Amino acid sequence: MIHPRYMPLVLKQLVRQRARTVLTALGVAVAMFLFVTVEALQRGVAAATELTGREVTLVVYRQNRFCPFSSRMPDSYAPRIARIPGVAAVVPMKIVVNNCSASFDTVTFRGVPREKAESITDGFTVVSGSLADWQRRSDAALVGETLALRRGVQTGQTLAAAGVTVYVAAIIRSEDPQDQNVAYVDLPFLQRAATRGGDGIVTQFNVLVDDPARLERVADAIDAEFARDAEPTTTRPEKAFVARAAHDLVQIVGFTEYLGLAALAAVLALVGNAIVLSVQDRVREHAVLQTLGFRSGLIARLIISEGVALCCAGGVLGVAAAVALLHFSRFSLSVEGVNLNVRADPAAAVLGLAVAAGVGVLAGLVPAFQASRREIAASFRAV
Repeated sequence: MIHPRYMPLVLKQLVRQRARTVLTALGVAVAMFLFVTVEALQRGVAAATELTGREVTLVVYRQNRFCPFSSRMPDSYAPRIARIPGVAAVVPMKIVVNNCSASFDTVTFRGVPREKAESITDGFTVVSGSLADWQRRSDAALVGETLALRRGVQTGQTLAAAGVTVYVAAIIRSEDPQDQNVAYVDLPFLQRAATRGGDGIVTQFNVLVDDPARLERVADAIDAEFARDAEPTTTRPEKAFVARAAHDLVQIVGFTEYLGLAALAAVLALVGNAIVLSVQDRVREHAVLQTLGFRSGLIARLIISEGVALCCAGGVLGVAAAVALLHFSRFSLSVEGVNLNVRADPAAAVLGLAVAAGVGVLAGLVPAFQASRREIAASFRAV
């Protein structure tokens, strides 16, 4: 925008009014903190709910049931599902949660048969502990890294919630948002330990399909298979299942987009006002610069650069605070046994900084145009 040799002049103008500059930068920081947090929340929801066309996992749930407490099906459904053309694997699963409503501190237990565990653990990275320890103990659990950090548990300790106490055999990391905030345990153990359910009863079936193009066809075939049974089913792609379960949360998160836009509008008004006041204080100085050979376009670029520098300073502060909060707090919104993770997304941070710089340019346009159009004689006569 301007040659680097002019940057000391830009910075000098900013530090002349220290109080105004600091307060404006702090205002920008607060607004960008809100913007980046909202953006990270929206990206977390998108990652958990938006279909990409490459999904190969279906969730079979009890028809007209929503909370895991109310979805009850016999695990004998598994062989019948496995015989349906297009089904590559079936994993019966029991879900137990300590809170079925929306919460920031939900503990989700997932009971899976150990002989089927390979299809679940294939994408896991063991952070600490070992899968062998999980295989040896009936009460052992594989705990998601986010849940372990939030609850402050380590391998070798116990985790208790919803009337279930498990031994933490390993802490795992996964790219799947639904694996980051759960504890995987042996299905028979969870069926016995849970206050509701019992042997032979599961909450859902996770079905692996051999071809993403057959996903909807297999889902319809599964529901048709159990349409006349005592426990009919509803089958959806996993992300569609998450989107339905977290429908209200998704709508609320969608509304937060307006908060992000409001934050940008506040930044624009705040920085624009600060630059206008600064320019009004320096009318005669600009006339002197023009007399010394500074062209009108250069003066305009200097003023715009002030806005960019001011916004970038506040933007860096606000983005850094948002990233630090999201990284160390490990926020996770849970509802009906599904999880929406809020991560410190680097892309959201880069977007926040780019938006801050862009707002700085916009905020400086009007005062820069006014200053560049002012005649030298009129500037010297200004009081």
